[in-house]
Amino acid sequence: MDSWSRNFELLIKSRTPLIWIRTKEEERLYKIIDQSCEKLNIKRFVSWDCVNGIKGVLNENGKFSNNPLGVLNWIKEQKSELPTILLVRDFHKFYDDPSISRTIKELSSSLRETHNNLILSSHILPSSEELDDLITIINLPLPDLSELTALIKKIAFNTDSDLSEQDLNELAIASSGLSEIKVKQVTAKALTQRGKISKYDIKDILEEKKQVIARSEILEFFESKSSQNDIGGLKLLKTWLKQRYRAFSKEAQEYGLPIPKGVLLVGPQGTGKSLIAKSISKSWSMPLLRLDVGRLFSSLVGSSEARTRETISRAEAMSPCILWIDEIDKGFGGDARSDGGTSQRVLASLLTWMAEKESAVFVIATANAIDKLPAELLRKGRFDEIFFLDLPNSEERLSILDLHLKKRRPSYDFPLSTIIDRTDGYSGAELEQAVIEGMHFSFSENRELMEKDLIKAVSELVPLSRTAKEQIEFLKEWSSTGRARSAS
Repeated sequence: MDSWSRNFELLIKSRTPLIWIRTKEEERLYKIIDQSCEKLNIKRFVSWDCVNGIKGVLNENGKFSNNPLGVLNWIKEQKSELPTILLVRDFHKFYDDPSISRTIKELSSSLRETHNNLILSSHILPSSEELDDLITIINLPLPDLSELTALIKKIAFNTDSDLSEQDLNELAIASSGLSEIKVKQVTAKALTQRGKISKYDIKDILEEKKQVIARSEILEFFESKSSQNDIGGLKLLKTWLKQRYRAFSKEAQEYGLPIPKGVLLVGPQGTGKSLIAKSISKSWSMPLLRLDVGRLFSSLVGSSEARTRETISRAEAMSPCILWIDEIDKGFGGDARSDGGTSQRVLASLLTWMAEKESAVFVIATANAIDKLPAELLRKGRFDEIFFLDLPNSEERLSILDLHLKKRRPSYDFPLSTIIDRTDGYSGAELEQAVIEGMHFSFSENRELMEKDLIKAVSELVPLSRTAKEQIEFLKEWSSTGRARSAS
């Protein structure tokens, strides 16, 4: 937040007349501007809204309530001897009025000759392109780690909650991605239940995060129940992921390692791409945010790009976290001409962010059809690595079958060699389905699962390697040219 405050103060000192700040946190914005005014020795900080009118000026309190044009004329008449900052709230509701639009245009030049500034606060961006060049637009980011730590520390002190330094840090990290008022609500709930705040409130904080993400419609807070131990095979990929997880540590940063960007998993359906994404969340103890690419695209011009920016901002605020983009080939594999170039602009925003991001957001993207992916997505620097998940070999099939059998029939005692020989070309998902199908056979006859049930199940199942042979052969040929590392 220090960098945001410095940037804001620079705009004030450079006499930027009109500033539009996008935020839902009115109370927090007021405090930040008030602190900046103290630093800059600005004596008069005034706020206005359509219910209460002007606040903060002697003999002017309450004026111009429900009269936005009046308050604009008021700031226009203020002399430069006493520098004034006027914060007007919810101004998007009056923005399209012709007289207000005209007055804002005049203010953009007249305020430059004074030491006065007009700050417009709203939860949305201005709708009119007519004034875009006259107004400086900035977003107020959600509270950073230092702000959250200070906030929780203050609440703990005021409530006599004995928080250790470690508990304080854990609570602050868990709260990342929440607004200041949401953190206050969660801590108020904890105080009502237990009389103090502690590390046990992390569960409530994560629940609040789920609700915040659910309201975004584009991101989904995914709670994973499986770890990497629940996945058969893919040893090289698992080893690589363990190395990357260590790179998030403070020791790794001091060693000079950058924060990992992400990984692209390519392979036929059912080879464990989505399962890997889910398992990393539990193994790394990081929240998993699933991005629905389809929901990024809106019928309104410019809305898709705005949604993309909002999604990126939300993911960064939740860091450290994992952003899972499932079946990215379906979202960006179409013809750009069919949607007016929207998908290309959205992809460009994502790619730029992925290449330049410094936040602890690890991106996992999965794809089935590599030929549909844009070439710029596969360029080095977007992802740390691209892995090809092939159909499992005999050793991996044994591991997968054993894993699913022990999960469902822990006491099974028949050999798997015959079944392994008959499942060449089967994916992990198909092997799991074969176990379930075999169990249906044995359950219908009221007996324990036997080898013959699995043999019958695999003989009746037609694997994807036969129905989509050309596509899988293309993927194998593509990966063999050195464009992707093998996961096994």
